[in-house]
Amino acid sequence: MRRSGWAVCLLALGLLAGCASPAPYAPRRQGEATGYTDRELTANRYRITFTGNAATPRETVENYLLLRAAEVTEAAGFGAFMFDSRDTKADTRYYAEALGPPGPYFGYWRFRPHWGYDPFGPELDIVQSTRYSAFAEIVLLTPEQAAHETRAVNAREIIAHLGPPPPPRDPV
Repeated sequence: MRRSGWAVCLLALGLLAGCASPAPYAPRRQGEATGYTDRELTANRYRITFTGNAATPRETVENYLLLRAAEVTEAAGFGAFMFDSRDTKADTRYYAEALGPPGPYFGYWRFRPHWGYDPFGPELDIVQSTRYSAFAEIVLLTPEQAAHETRAVNAREIIAHLGPPPPPRDPV
C-alpha cells in the first residue's frame, strides 16, 4: 500500500510539472512575480522590464522586452527608439527531489539525521530551475533623430514581427 501511495504522489507531481507553461505577456500586477513593467523616467526615456518564470526561455523574455519597448514607443506618439542600456539576468536555483520511497529500511531511515550521506535513504535528483529577467532603458526618437541614429529601432516593424503574443492559456 505504501508503494501505491508513492506512485500516486509521483504521478500527481509529474502532471503538475507538465502543466507548467511560460509566463504570459501581461503586465506584472502587485504580488505577482512575472510580467512586464514600464516606467516613464523623462518625456522621452522609459525603463522597461519583463520577468519570466522557470518555463519561460531566455529568448522569449528578451523578445517580450523588445515588444513592450515598441508598444511604449508607439503609445507615447513616437515611431522609433534606441536602447540606452539593456541586460538579462538569470536567477538559477537548485533543489533536490526524492526519486521514490526510501526503500525497505523505511523505519530505520526515518530516524536517521537529515544531513550527510545516508545509504538507506532515497535516491535524489538535483533539479536546476532558472528564471530570466530582462530590463532596459530606452530613449524615444523623433523621425529626424531616428534618421541619423544607427541604433534606432522602428517600433512598428517590431510589433509587426513579434506581436501580438498569443493569449494566455487557461490552466489545466
